[in-house]
Amino acid sequence: MNLTRRDALALGLGATAASLLPLRAVAAADDAIAAFTGGADIGAGGITLTAPEIAENGNTVPVSVDAPGAVSILVLATGNPTPGVATFNFGPLAGSQSASTRMRLAGTQDVVAIAKMADGSFVKASSTVKVTIGGCGG
Repeated sequence: MNLTRRDALALGLGATAASLLPLRAVAAADDAIAAFTGGADIGAGGITLTAPEIAENGNTVPVSVDAPGAVSILVLATGNPTPGVATFNFGPLAGSQSASTRMRLAGTQDVVAIAKMADGSFVKASSTVKVTIGGCGG
């Protein structure tokens, strides 16, 4: 195989672009959190995030959240190209402020849940999910 200067330059540029992708995904997650909270401080406690520690397949990873007294819950997968997974809104007649869903994960990453409480405060919970087979093209 003959590696030309043009091929070496293309490989170098491709490697540089690929190395910057996770940084953009984390920035997208930070932007989504800022949009949801309006820049308010985020506390801990009052929310329970249940996700598997190890997911054999990233195509269907079950996640559930429970936040008694929450008005809205945002679920994010910080390492995905599009980090927003779901936003659950609860009305005054909701029996419980909990939800569950399945998500697709590109690889090992943090899953974050942020709840907006009835008093306007925000609480956060996160869990690291180790994915053995990626679900977003991995």
